[in-house]
Amino acid sequence: MSLTQTLNHEEVVVLDHGTGAKLSRELVEKIANILGDTYLGVMEDSAVLGLSTRRIAFTTDSFVATPLIFGNGDIGKIAVCGTVNDLAVSGARPLYITLSLIIEEGMPMADLVRIIESVRETAREAEVKIVAGDTKVVGKGEADRLFINTAGIGVFEHPPVSVKNVRPGQKIILSGYIGNHSIHLLSMREGLGFERNILSDCAPLNHIIDKLISNIPEGKIASMRDVTRGGLSAVLHEHARATNYQIHFDQPSLPIQPETAMAANMLGVDVINLANEGCLCLFVEPEYAQKVLHLLQEHPVGKHATIIGEITAVSGTEVYMIEADGTHTEVEELYGAELPRLC
Repeated sequence: MSLTQTLNHEEVVVLDHGTGAKLSRELVEKIANILGDTYLGVMEDSAVLGLSTRRIAFTTDSFVATPLIFGNGDIGKIAVCGTVNDLAVSGARPLYITLSLIIEEGMPMADLVRIIESVRETAREAEVKIVAGDTKVVGKGEADRLFINTAGIGVFEHPPVSVKNVRPGQKIILSGYIGNHSIHLLSMREGLGFERNILSDCAPLNHIIDKLISNIPEGKIASMRDVTRGGLSAVLHEHARATNYQIHFDQPSLPIQPETAMAANMLGVDVINLANEGCLCLFVEPEYAQKVLHLLQEHPVGKHATIIGEITAVSGTEVYMIEADGTHTEVEELYGAELPRLC
């Protein structure tokens, strides 16, 4: 039985949970107890960590989500996955993360506990440890119930990958469906009903990335990105700008769940601009593209992997979508967002 099932569901977080006094200590202890074996902290002002190398990857991120808890995940799962994935796409093996919470007064304690339980389970899945953290409680209206900030540390057991290694001829591969996460959250928030058939893709990608790096020769995977805010379009524009070569991708090759395509069409948004939380974009030497594809498709999060395009030898920073009839349509970089903030 989870702690959530044993709680008084009328209990809420109060300002005194953030004062540093008894209630504050009890909240921190409750969080530590829920995290269990994923928490390595000793309740001191900093964590002392052992690392096997002097070359590390370090990242930090902040997380908001509306709704906080959704069909197959929550803000806690997003926070762990987002931090782990940012480390993994650099080629590092994620080891440690921090967890800091900014909690709005009045948040139901049962919701907070459920989210911390999710953090624990996702950390176990990703095989990372939580080594430090912090809690702050703010007054009503000063936060949207819960904000999470993390930092992450990973070690390099293989050479890093970087956009600096991308060059013409390399193939662009997606690990799976795009757009599902945004459509799922929007549907739950607005009561549209799509969430029953369109689930969030939120997942840690470090295990599948480790499999790729361990089986593909050094340098043959040039760059990797987790496709989050801004969607596929943002990733492709980033690489086009960094290399000064045009990128072409095939619209019919995009891995889009039919229900997601229908929902996006009804909402008037383009799937390539939508956020994901468990989708990997890779830039790969052409002679290894099929092997990478095969390795991805052997893993549950990569079963819908496909080659979508390539880096061309044409100078420029444009991104073009090639439609089924051969028409080349330039994909403009978004100025803002097509959808209200979801995460």
